[in-house]
Amino acid sequence: MSHGVRAPASAAAWLAAWLLSSLLFAGCGYHTAGHSTAIPQDVRTIAIPAFVNQTHTYKIEQMLTAAVAREMTTRTHYHVIEDPAAGADATLHGTVLSAYTTPLTYDSTTGRAASALVVISMSVSLEDKAGKILYRNPSYLFREQYEISRDPNSFFEEDTPALARLSRDFAQTLVSNILEGF
Repeated sequence: MSHGVRAPASAAAWLAAWLLSSLLFAGCGYHTAGHSTAIPQDVRTIAIPAFVNQTHTYKIEQMLTAAVAREMTTRTHYHVIEDPAAGADATLHGTVLSAYTTPLTYDSTTGRAASALVVISMSVSLEDKAGKILYRNPSYLFREQYEISRDPNSFFEEDTPALARLSRDFAQTLVSNILEGF
C-alpha cells in the first residue's frame, strides 16, 4: 500500500522538477529589448557624435560616447568619426535618459552609507544616411556598485571609476548587440 502512495508523489515530484528546469532553461535564450536590421554591406563609416545628456550627472555623456567609440573602433572594421556631416554612412545617436546613485549598504557602527549603486538609463539608435533605422534600443539600463570611503582623511570618491566601468560595460553590450543583430 505504501508503494502505491509513493508512485504518485514521485511522479508529481518528477513533474515539478521538469517544469522548474523547463522554466529555468527557457530564460537562457534572452536578448535585449532592442530592434535591429542587418547592417548593410555599404556601411563603412559610422559617426558617433556626443551623446545627449538629459541628466545632471556631469560629463556622463562624454564617458559613454568615448567608451562606445573606443569599443566600435577596436572590435569592428568600421571607420569611426565624430561628425555625421563628414561623410558617415550611418550615425549612432545616444541619449542618457536618467542617472542616479542610491545607497546600497550601510555601516552598522556609523549608520553611514558603505556602498552605493549608480544606475544609468540610455536610449540608442543607429541610422543610415537616408534615415532608415538599422538598430534601436530605447531602454538600456546599466548598474554599477561601488564602495564609499570610510576614512574622511583619505577620502577618494569611487563614483567616477564606477561610471567608467559602467561605460565600458555599456559599450561592450551595445556593440555586441549591433553586430549580432539584436
